[in-house]
Amino acid sequence: MFMTFEGIEGSGKTTQIQLLARFLRSKGREVVTTKEPGGTLLGHAIRQWLLTPTEPFSSQYSELLLFYVDRLEHVAKVVQPALEAGKVVLCDRFIDSTIAYQKGGRGMPETLIDTLTWVVPLRPNLTFLLDLSVEEGLKRAKNRAELDRFEHESLAFHTRVRNTYLDQAQKEPDRIKLISVENRSIEEVAEKIQTLLKP
Repeated sequence: MFMTFEGIEGSGKTTQIQLLARFLRSKGREVVTTKEPGGTLLGHAIRQWLLTPTEPFSSQYSELLLFYVDRLEHVAKVVQPALEAGKVVLCDRFIDSTIAYQKGGRGMPETLIDTLTWVVPLRPNLTFLLDLSVEEGLKRAKNRAELDRFEHESLAFHTRVRNTYLDQAQKEPDRIKLISVENRSIEEVAEKIQTLLKP
């Protein structure tokens, strides 16, 4: 089973992936945790280019295409082999992030994103969308570490990203499970995820 975690900056994806991995392992499952960008050696280098705020791209398409290079390598080298070995894969960000950040945030054409997504031979079985206000998310991100390229973007950018995520959840309610993390403890969110996973 391939499960992805999505959400704006500061939504707690990494923490919840670790907790779900621990829960699944306690049930006897083999679990692989990974992330995008950066799930492979090549992806790690791409991640540095993508997130470094001091190195702007000359072309508006460079950022988008780098995400797909990372994704194709990641699926081929990490995700697909793990799934074929019968393991559960938990991934921090996947295609929904590209739709939210590149289409919603950057205004990239939907037809271009659809075309690029067509070459990715995999879709998540289940996606957990951790939702909270943009203001709270950015506040958490600032308290966590130095801000990256995306975290430096305007409030309007992050609002567009969040709204696109919410639109995605409305379009695909069977796959994307929307979970509000606003004013919820880490333990409450983890319990909600486990409840949604049981069926």
